[in-house]
Amino acid sequence: MEIAAVFAPLLGAMIAGFFGRWIEDRGAQLVTCAGMFVSAISSILLFDDVALHGVVRTRELFTWIDFNVDSVSWALRIDTLSVVMLVVVSVVSTMVHVYSIGYMSHDPHKSRFMSYLSLFSFCMLMLVTSDNLLQMFFGWEGVGLCSYLLINFWFEKPSANSAAIKAFIVNRVGDFGFSLGIVLVFIVFKSIDFDTIFETIPNSTSRTFNFLGYEYDAITLACLLLFTGAMGKSAQLGLHTWLPDAMEGPTPVSALIHAATMVTAGVFMIVRLSPLFEHAPLALSIITVVGALTAFVAGTIGLTQFDIKRVIAYSTMSQLGYMFFAVGVSAYSAAVFHLFTHAFFKALLFLGAGSVIHALSGEQDMRKMGGVWSKIPVTYAMMWIGNLALAGLPFFAGFYSKDMILEAAYASQSNTGLFAFWLGIVTVGMTAFYSWRLLFLTFHGKSRASHHVLDHAHEAPKVMLIPLCVLAIGAIFTGMLGEHLFVGSGRAEFWGDSIVVLSGHDTIERAHHGLPVWVGFLPLAMTLLGIGLAFICYIVFPGIPAKVANATGGVYRFLYNKWYFDVLYQKLFVNTSFALGFAFWKGGDNAVIDKVGPDGLSEVTMYLSGEAQKVQTGYVSHYAFAMVIGVALIIGWLCIG
Repeated sequence: MEIAAVFAPLLGAMIAGFFGRWIEDRGAQLVTCAGMFVSAISSILLFDDVALHGVVRTRELFTWIDFNVDSVSWALRIDTLSVVMLVVVSVVSTMVHVYSIGYMSHDPHKSRFMSYLSLFSFCMLMLVTSDNLLQMFFGWEGVGLCSYLLINFWFEKPSANSAAIKAFIVNRVGDFGFSLGIVLVFIVFKSIDFDTIFETIPNSTSRTFNFLGYEYDAITLACLLLFTGAMGKSAQLGLHTWLPDAMEGPTPVSALIHAATMVTAGVFMIVRLSPLFEHAPLALSIITVVGALTAFVAGTIGLTQFDIKRVIAYSTMSQLGYMFFAVGVSAYSAAVFHLFTHAFFKALLFLGAGSVIHALSGEQDMRKMGGVWSKIPVTYAMMWIGNLALAGLPFFAGFYSKDMILEAAYASQSNTGLFAFWLGIVTVGMTAFYSWRLLFLTFHGKSRASHHVLDHAHEAPKVMLIPLCVLAIGAIFTGMLGEHLFVGSGRAEFWGDSIVVLSGHDTIERAHHGLPVWVGFLPLAMTLLGIGLAFICYIVFPGIPAKVANATGGVYRFLYNKWYFDVLYQKLFVNTSFALGFAFWKGGDNAVIDKVGPDGLSEVTMYLSGEAQKVQTGYVSHYAFAMVIGVALIIGWLCIG
């Protein structure tokens, strides 16, 4: 089953990619969707077999690299953490594939698109079943490559080119840290195999690493380097700027990247390496602070954006921040629980947004929408469900997972944990506000769309609506069905050895016992406050937002311009790189290398040929004289010799 779960999407991608011309668009769609259905069904069966019945195993396929110190096998690690991720990736990706049949119906390159989607899914499936760091790095780089191909799918758009390059370069920054972390792990443990690393950790906690004359705790340094990779892939503050621009790709790509695949890779990697991170408390504290700041900053930006997909993108960044500060307080299972629930309601929101864009002839600006709920009632209902789950209203998926993260952060009673708790509480209110701001601006009030667009607004076809309904079921029920196993009393048996928490670090256990009552009710109060404010500002008194924007002036512009991270990076890195490149081009390449090298030699040759040309007068008497002089010189030389 594990072979089918992982490699069926690869087979579909290869057939659609290499033989798309012969099987045509419909054939490519069928074969890639079939591959994903096989993967999804196999993953669900594996979940039952492994997570519910405890049949954990590792399937070795072949020896990949064999050298004196160690050997690296290509193997599939099938434990509870892996099968949870398999279900998330395969089910959400299957729905995205089916949805794409309708969404991309007018695109001339359907087979290429479907091939890229399936290849993306395969790389993520390979990442989450990896049995060693090198195999994980293969999947890690694979999703990075596929994200570039998919963001830049409409490559004739300059904005798509720029967004794809930005995503690729920013992720290379994080991946450089990740690769250094893998090297350091190998230096410390003499292996990159997970089991070997985990078994050796207790004997390696005192190891130090000398760098530039300073001694560093080796495990802490390795964890910080690995976290740098996670920051890039999961868009944490500082390496987050690529994520909103990824919206330049088709909407199914946005759903796949933001819900189930690429951005969750960083969270998964840290949870997989929980035995390592548990011995690096400084690294965990830094992760907590970065995650909390990411959640807060993304929430503030989401309040001001008008592109429907970008609002949801910043929501993704914010929710990833929750997952990271959950990891930082050792609530790994809560982080995976939120990853699990978030995948369904965030994919639902993105695909719902795509349905709105499809209905409004490609319009993405919420200021040009409004009053369309009656024309697309199914999409409207699905967006309600997605927003309820995202905001964390009771009985919806996000309520169970997000509240557990906040309670675990408070239960940690550390300075960083309390910092994360309070920023998380504020972010809860902002999340509710911008979620209902999106809902009210898009579907309610007086329509701001043109008459032509409004007259042609229509509900999406069934092939797009069915995936929405399936994801809506997940957005409603995954929280209440998964709470007991993921973070409840059954979590120890459920997770087994796939997640390790040291004695005294179990914040989830402390969260279940003895927390003040207000800790549990405060997130709900903030959610209701956010929804109420959005209702007042966009339904009751719709003129309030403009007045607030004018009154706050600089603060509003600061948030609208995304804290000027892009402007700062443009000046610090992009412009500096261009300036250095120009200097090396003009001062180095042209002035030195070309001047001394090919250009210099050609100039000398031209000069000498010009001088030699002067001797060629065309008069026979001159040539005869030169011959006589030459003969005389030769005779003189012979006589002297």
